[in-house]
Amino acid sequence: MKDNFLLNFKKRKCPLSQNNSPKIDYKNIKLLSRYISEKGKMIPRRITNVSSMKQKELSKAIKRARFIAIMSPTKKISFT
Repeated sequence: MKDNFLLNFKKRKCPLSQNNSPKIDYKNIKLLSRYISEKGKMIPRRITNVSSMKQKELSKAIKRARFIAIMSPTKKISFT
């Protein structure tokens, strides 16, 4: 039973490692705001399915955008 469950499990791929994915940049606030919660915290890798290398790039870009005051450190900016 346990082996059958593991065979049917399909691992999801990193959304930022695809061929047509956008480049991570601190100026791209629309992309960065997708990976921030309503309270301003970064959403963890296990929920967003981002690879470890891309998660480090994301965290650096988010921190840079907050330091330069492009992004709010406490609130999520919503784009409609």
